[in-house]
Amino acid sequence: MTSLVCTSGSNGGTRTLPYPSFSSYMKARQPVLLRTARSLTANPSDAEDLLQTALAKTYVAWERIEDHRALDGYVRRALLNTRTSQWRKRKVDEFVCDELPEPEDVPAGDPAEQQALHDAMWRAIMKLPARQRAMVVLRYYEDLSEAQTAEVLGVSVGTVKSAVSRALGKLREDPELEPVR
Repeated sequence: MTSLVCTSGSNGGTRTLPYPSFSSYMKARQPVLLRTARSLTANPSDAEDLLQTALAKTYVAWERIEDHRALDGYVRRALLNTRTSQWRKRKVDEFVCDELPEPEDVPAGDPAEQQALHDAMWRAIMKLPARQRAMVVLRYYEDLSEAQTAEVLGVSVGTVKSAVSRALGKLREDPELEPVR
């Protein structure tokens, strides 16, 4: 394992700042946090980059974080803030098309059909506004309670309830998910 290194611009030198607790936290929680990052992006590579950025921000703030029991919340907040910044900076280079290619009907129980359903659900979730998508991901993919979701996003529980309700309504109306109903 390599040591984590911090380069300081003020003195021009490099010093090693070993944080064994950060390394063990990262190793233990990376799969769960990567799943959260994948829920926030459409591309697995972007999710890995997003998680790496959030972990770098966490590493820089490691000494300032008082309660290490709340690290998951800190990293999730870093993921959401980083992703929000990316959305704001992003040029619109995606275009909505009238028809999406549909997979051919496959007998029930087929893994390909299950994957198509999974993909359709993610496409429908990605159509949601960023805030609703974040709330749905935290509530149903990360299994956070309404209170925990509200705390991570810095909003009230009522805001989470109403936004999730509206998001689920949009998902119910999504024509791509009609075969599931």
